[in-house]
Amino acid sequence: MPSRFLLALLIAGAAVPASAQIQSESYKFLQAVRDAKGDEVTTALNRPGSTIINTRDVTTGEGALHIVIKRHDATYLRFLLAKGADPNLRDNSGSTPMLLAVDTGQADLISVLKDARANPNLANSAGETPLIRAVQRRDPVMVRVLLAAGADPDQRDILAGRSARDYAARDLRNPLITQMLNDAPKAVKKAVAGPKL
Repeated sequence: MPSRFLLALLIAGAAVPASAQIQSESYKFLQAVRDAKGDEVTTALNRPGSTIINTRDVTTGEGALHIVIKRHDATYLRFLLAKGADPNLRDNSGSTPMLLAVDTGQADLISVLKDARANPNLANSAGETPLIRAVQRRDPVMVRVLLAAGADPDQRDILAGRSARDYAARDLRNPLITQMLNDAPKAVKKAVAGPKL
């Protein structure tokens, strides 16, 4: 009998890491955000010394901001930003909350993210910026909002080596976007200070 008891303990002990991951504070926090359980989210954020606000899902890399943008929840977005969520947090594909707002057609969230110091020129792993994606979506409202937020029309992606201005010039289906980008001033690149050789 004692050997069966020890065997049962070993089997139970081997299962603990998987269940511990499921029950981690990070998992519980992100699940509460997904389920819009405001009391649980607030409790997690108000724990002394809590740094959970910018936790990322282990499988997707999504943070709380990614989750609330996907469900078009501007109120929750403002709440999480006020609590210190990083507006430039990237998921596993390199997408920021601003890029996700563009992908889901939520121009109204661009200014909310910009006010929270989101960088409109952070690209995903393919080098696509929010402005490039807005041009590809043929969304003039989004293009206008992004240009007003400081998006660089000349920043190139990695795959094709094209900028938002280049994509607009190649796509003749939306002349308004082409005109907006033609009228946009060239971004001034700041000089990099370093030793003189």
